[in-house]
This record gives sequence, structure tokens and C-alpha cells, in this order.
Amino acid sequence: MSSSRRLAAAFDLGTTTIAASLVDPASGERLARTGALNPQRAFGADVLTRLTAAADSERLRAMQGCLALEMERLTDELLALAGAAPAELAQVAVAGNPAMEHIALALPVASLAYPPFRPLFTAGKTVTTLDLGWKRELPAYLLPLPGGFVGGDLVAFLFGLAEEPAMGTLYLDMGTNAEIALFDGERFLATSAAAGPAFEGGNLRCGMSALPGAVSGVSIDGDRLLLSTIAGATPRGICGSGVLETVAALLEAGIIEPAGRIRPAAEIDSNLGNRVQEVNGIPAFVLHRDASGSVFLDQEDVRALQLAKGALRGGMEILMGKAGLSADDLSRVVLTGSFGAVLSPEVLKKVGIFNEKMVRITGFIKEGALAGVERMLLLKDGRDQMEDLAQKVRVIPLSGTPLFEKHFLANVDFPKT
Repeated sequence: MSSSRRLAAAFDLGTTTIAASLVDPASGERLARTGALNPQRAFGADVLTRLTAAADSERLRAMQGCLALEMERLTDELLALAGAAPAELAQVAVAGNPAMEHIALALPVASLAYPPFRPLFTAGKTVTTLDLGWKRELPAYLLPLPGGFVGGDLVAFLFGLAEEPAMGTLYLDMGTNAEIALFDGERFLATSAAAGPAFEGGNLRCGMSALPGAVSGVSIDGDRLLLSTIAGATPRGICGSGVLETVAALLEAGIIEPAGRIRPAAEIDSNLGNRVQEVNGIPAFVLHRDASGSVFLDQEDVRALQLAKGALRGGMEILMGKAGLSADDLSRVVLTGSFGAVLSPEVLKKVGIFNEKMVRITGFIKEGALAGVERMLLLKDGRDQMEDLAQKVRVIPLSGTPLFEKHFLANVDFPKT
């Protein structure tokens, strides 16, 4: 093994999950990949709660500290997976929404928490890992932040797609802070919708990151429930793709009503009714039970998904309206997110995020933001190209706009089957 390699670590700091990889710019290879839940979840499940916590300088330092520890741990894990020596790591690049990048640097967050919701920096930031609170010192680069809630993760996602964008292409990064972009022929109109952690499996009763044992696929065949899990391991929780597939399957089976109510067992004709039970006084559908516990989706989880999909669909409709397009006018949809599995566009139609045309034109990219950070690290002029792209993003704010409220409320219910 050569010790002259100059490797680079890429990070996508999601509000709920962190994805990280190790690349070799000389060979263009990805050497290792890992991920974890963001330890800052202890300070709040979503961006707004996290910003409120970070307003206190001691908490801000604590939030930076727990993130730094986890990022260093993930870096060690990447090096071990790749069989690389710590001395071979030469640089780090980080993408995140504006709140995540500010907290990573322990910067004051007041400008993000209050109107006009602007980040303290918009161009990419060159620092060292000491500025991120790490113990070891390495050059580090934080991606540009086009606006208050549209960050380096969206820019990275757009950058990861090497082809030229086509007019009417919609880009969706379905996370806790769901970021959406639409190419109108000249520039990217972009916004973010506070979707909450449901799409990533966070904050749900049995929610977990996309790690071995996470239920990632669910289907119903007659009275039989068919589950698939990441790495084929015994079910121990449910990640984002599993949540969406569960709800889609239960809607189709009539176990969840369009308004989101889980029907009680007495109203269900099939044996699947036996899986509807009260857990801690709340109606729930049990996916798996064994000696170590059970994996279930409860009524509050379904409500969280309804709020998330209402916000995402509302944000999409605002952008389409700004560009003078309807969902039927879109030429392509590119979808990414830390779901844990490739998500079927058909599932997104069943829960009311996509229409039929969108199902046909959707492509899925696993961990699009992480792929964009990697691409930047592998290109000689990657940073310059990334900065140029960020200049083409025009941010459309949603918060407090009556039109968004209207679209959001219109999209909370599931479609009638």
C-alpha cells in the first residue's frame, strides 16, 4: 500500500442522518462509505428546533462538539474500511443545509432563525477541521449556501449530475429539510420545505437510519405481509423507504384511510387486522415482533408523514407556479435522499407526492448530495465549478406565505384509491 496517497473525506450533514465517504482523487475511486444518525438530534428533530437550541452559545458549542466527535469517528471508520493510514487523509469537504454548516462551525445562527433568513456566508468556506471542532487538523471546505434554508447539500446534489440540466427538470432531495429545485431553462429556482424527519425514518417510534436491520421495503400479498430489510438482517427499526412503502401498502389494503386514520382491527376484514394493536395507547400497525421487541408504525408516525408530504408537495407547486409550469409539463424528475433503498416512484404516487406523469419521468440517485461532494473532490477545478453553479440558484422562500399554506393544506390527505 502506497503511503503517498492523498485521500479526501466527503460528508453530507443531514439534519437526521450523516453520510460520509472516502475517495482517492488520483484514481477517481470511492474507497469506502459509511453513515450514522446525526447526534444533534438530542437538541431537536428538525432545523427550526435545532436553530432555537443553537441560539444559546453553550448549547451551540455542545452541538458542534457532538457533531465533531461523530465526524471524526466516521473518518476513522472510513480509513479502517479502506485499509488506509490516517496520514493518507489530506482534506475534508462538507455539504449541509445552512443550519448544519453554521452549527458545524459554531457560528451564530440568529440570521438564519429570523427574517430575512440569510446565512452569514454564501460562497464556499475554506477552513481547517480545527474550526469544525476536530482534534486533528486538516484542510476543510464547506460548500456554498445560496439562501437561508437552501444549502450546500442541494448545490452538491445538482453538481453531482454531470449532464446539462434540461428545461423543466425537477430535483427533489427528500430529507428533514426537504430541498427542491426546478430548472427553468436559465437558472435553478430553489426552495426548502420543513418536512420533518419522517422521510429519513427519524423521530418515528421505530425510526432508524438506513443501517442493517432497518425495514426498507414492505408489500402485502393477500393476508401476507412481506418485509425486506437492509443487509437482510432481522428487523429492528424502519428507515425512510420502509415508512413510505408501509403507508402505500396500507392505503392500498384499506388499513389506512385517505384522511390518515389507521382503521381499528374490527373494521378490517382480512387477517392483517390482527396486526393493528394499541401500543402505548396509540393505534399502530405491527410489522414485526420477536423476543427482542417489535417494529411498528403508529398513528402519530402516519400524521408525521402526512405533514412531510404536504410540505414537500406544497413546495413543488410553488416552484412550478413561479416557472409557469404544471406537474404535467415537467421533463424529468431527479430524486435523492437518505431513505436507505431505491424508492419506487409508484410509491410516491400512492402517497400523493407524484402524479402519473412524474412516475414515468423519475430517476433515483442514491445519496445525491454525497455524490456531488465526491465529484467536486475528484475534479481539479471542482471548487470553482461548484461556486459557479451556486450562483445560478435563485432561492424562493416559503415561510409565512399564504400561498404555501394553501398548497400545504391541500396536500395533507392521501389520495383516494
